[in-house]
Amino acid sequence: MQHINEKYKYSELTSRIIGCSIEVHKHLGNGFQEVIYQRALETEFRLQNINAQREFVMPLFYKGEEIGTRRVDFFVEEKIMVEIKAVIQLEDVHLAQAINYLEAYNMEVGLLINFGSKSLDFKRVMNKKYQNPS
Repeated sequence: MQHINEKYKYSELTSRIIGCSIEVHKHLGNGFQEVIYQRALETEFRLQNINAQREFVMPLFYKGEEIGTRRVDFFVEEKIMVEIKAVIQLEDVHLAQAINYLEAYNMEVGLLINFGSKSLDFKRVMNKKYQNPS
């Protein structure tokens, strides 16, 4: 696929996620609420045999202590956090939020996908503070 860049970790999987998102946007276009895109993307993941959990509850940590939980839109293949938006355009605050979530969950890679613009918009986010738990 055209979205594969070997220098990025999980590039093949993120490319497949982006491909599913493009398919959903192609069929629905923009203008729906976020939950509609969530449901459609959940269906597309299933059709493409991608293991994804929707509204996945994840623990939040502060200095090694669990301080609460938050739901991520999707947790894909137990590796990648996917946050979706349905806004006219992604803002810096959306990107900062996605990076903060990765850091709080100690996850390495995430995708921020926006279905609200005329063409699908997505950003790959990396956690520079990621600590391998092993």
